[in-house]
Amino acid sequence: MKSNQNYKAEAGFTLLELLVVLVILGLLAGLVGPRLFGKADAAKVQTAQTQIQMLKSGLLTYRLDLGKFPSEQEGLKALNSPPSDERQRKLWDGPYLGDELPMDPWGMPYQYKPGSSQPQGFLLFSYGADGKRGGEGLDADIGYLPEG
Repeated sequence: MKSNQNYKAEAGFTLLELLVVLVILGLLAGLVGPRLFGKADAAKVQTAQTQIQMLKSGLLTYRLDLGKFPSEQEGLKALNSPPSDERQRKLWDGPYLGDELPMDPWGMPYQYKPGSSQPQGFLLFSYGADGKRGGEGLDADIGYLPEG
């Protein structure tokens, strides 16, 4: 019988094998990573558009009940809080949002201004990724924007 000591195999990877695997993983991350981050940015734009539609629905329902949009001072918070005026409080049938008032996907409040010349009667928008007026691509303003 032969001894098992002669056929002893060592388990594990060599340093060279580990380096090759790390290089391959690095290349894959370099190719796939930017595409995934691009999709995340596009998803934020889509989320903002969806939230703006939700806020618009709340504003239109508020107007149906009270006969007017919330004032600029009341802002979008009026969709979840009854008015202080007793007569209007009786007409208020809110809350008009299912949850709390959302921030835009970049952590900034949505901009709201009633009495616009826009067909819907108000301005409602996000300044986009850069948080500033104007911009292009991901930095572009999203929603019912002021003209000009």
